[in-house]
Amino acid sequence: MVKEILINCLTPLDNYIFGTADLTGIIDQKFGEYRFGITIGRRLDDTIIDGINKGPTLEYYNHYNQINFELASLAGKIKNELQKVNIDSIIIDPTNANNSNGLAVYIRTLTVDISHKMVATRAGLGWIGKTDLFISKEFGPRLRLVSLLINRRPEIDLIPITSSRCGNCCICVDLCPAKAANGKLWNVKVYRDEFFDAHKCRDKCGELTKQKLKVDKRLCGLCVSICPIGKRKEGN
Repeated sequence: MVKEILINCLTPLDNYIFGTADLTGIIDQKFGEYRFGITIGRRLDDTIIDGINKGPTLEYYNHYNQINFELASLAGKIKNELQKVNIDSIIIDPTNANNSNGLAVYIRTLTVDISHKMVATRAGLGWIGKTDLFISKEFGPRLRLVSLLINRRPEIDLIPITSSRCGNCCICVDLCPAKAANGKLWNVKVYRDEFFDAHKCRDKCGELTKQKLKVDKRLCGLCVSICPIGKRKEGN
């Protein structure tokens, strides 16, 4: 039922990946009966991503915002369709700092109550890379995510992914302008701060966006662009 709703809402389907997950025991009890997750990934435009070589471009900045808006609207549509079959849901926005456990806590820890990456890895769609990107099997890191929590168990097709598949590749580590990653591989028992300094990344993103785009935002995109997973092959 949930899968059918998602397929009907995601058009054209080739632009998306989606999955469902059992989050029992790994999210805060305050979410109560909303123990199951839906994750949706929208592919980013390859031409725009390929154009990032020294930090954010205006095209990437606009595309990033456009896709976030698109995903937020899509999540609202899916919420309405779920309600028609008596499934209640909570939308976790594409950029979900406002849904964190208090702004002050977010600024201090750069963590949120519900991580899109956590839902997506539990749904078996991919893993966490060395610069803390979600790496999907289909699109690599070239996507944006949105999530919904639901109160009824959906069809679950894939096994959760619990460890990195980046292997010895260190392209993103070596070229990160913030030097925020140390190359350690992620797994579900490794806390983010053990392999990636999110504050260094955030600070450098703010510096680059102000320098290149003259706006007070935090965006880079270099590691998204250079990751070999999901990158178009010559001639495609």
